[in-house]
Amino acid sequence: MTTRIGVALMGVCLILYFVVAGQQAFLYISTGDPIAVAMGIALIVLPLIGVWALVREIQFGVAADRLGRRLDAEGGMPEAETELTPSGRIAPEDAEGIVSRYRSAAQEAPEDWRAQYRLGVVQDAAGRRKDARASIREAIRVEKQTR
Repeated sequence: MTTRIGVALMGVCLILYFVVAGQQAFLYISTGDPIAVAMGIALIVLPLIGVWALVREIQFGVAADRLGRRLDAEGGMPEAETELTPSGRIAPEDAEGIVSRYRSAAQEAPEDWRAQYRLGVVQDAAGRRKDARASIREAIRVEKQTR
């Protein structure tokens, strides 16, 4: 729930930024000075890139949440196999073996989004955020193809 509030707050801030940047962009462009015009154009383009990035992250979050709920309802989420650190992560000495096992399962079944998603969950628990996001993105892609 707090994540959704954060996303909504970011959206509101982005809209406010659009209004202020749009006003400034208009003022810069209306001067006619080439440098000011370039700055005005940048003030229009950069927020558009921000909106694109925010929309992509929201789409990823919604799709990942949907698959996670579905996998959990099916009883397919990975269970904690080892003692977790106080932060909820897999202990570093146990992480490599567990991640390797889930990676092998995902490689053996590349058309199974569930295996990819489980790998992402385990990678996240091992503190490998970038790999986890890539695995969950792959799970989303595979699930879309099998629909």
